[in-house]
Amino acid sequence: MRTVIFGANGPTGRRLTDQALAAGHEVAAVTRRPGSIPARAGLTVLTADITDPAAVDRAVAGSDAVLSALGVPPTRKPITVYSHGAANIIEAMHRHGVKRLVTVSSSVMDPTWRPTGEHFFNHVMDPLINRRVARTAHADMRRMEAIVGSSDLDWTIARPSGLFDHPTVTDYRVAQDVADGLFTARADLAAAMVAQLTDDRFVHRAMAVITTRVRPSILGLIWNEAVKKKL
Repeated sequence: MRTVIFGANGPTGRRLTDQALAAGHEVAAVTRRPGSIPARAGLTVLTADITDPAAVDRAVAGSDAVLSALGVPPTRKPITVYSHGAANIIEAMHRHGVKRLVTVSSSVMDPTWRPTGEHFFNHVMDPLINRRVARTAHADMRRMEAIVGSSDLDWTIARPSGLFDHPTVTDYRVAQDVADGLFTARADLAAAMVAQLTDDRFVHRAMAVITTRVRPSILGLIWNEAVKKKL
């Protein structure tokens, strides 16, 4: 299966690329910085900006499925990458007759998501980070989910919780719409998304993905994701 991966140079996109290749798919990795993705058998690197409809169209042409791991750092400034990117991808998929789309969103999109036993997160970190610092990113994710959900594609929206790096895939859990868990390893998110290329359980549904076997500290996660990666 020829699979196009948008956001292929990001922390989740790199794992998607590795796992899709390992699963035997032919991968077209789309990035604005092609030199940062090493050449490998089965991999084609394409240069495109997600805000450029013509470039997105060229990337989607000839594919069988699309995985989108688009993401931007939290900011209080207006964000449109998620919604504009989804609109351009969907338009290109319609033009080329590509039906399968799996795209990353967030557990925050479900208003009932409150991980059990996570008092500090639910009452301190969630109001501070998710509802304030990342408010504009989550607002655009909601627009993106609405655009994807209203399309006639065979779509799946992947909703991870707090993303962190872990070297291997674990015994992760998936559930429709929302799952009771605070963290998601990027390796697990990638594995769940790649699995959807040959699984129709979550077609036209949101798929929550959580990691339960390993757990980072909340403060360590904040340091690694919000501070260290900006240094």
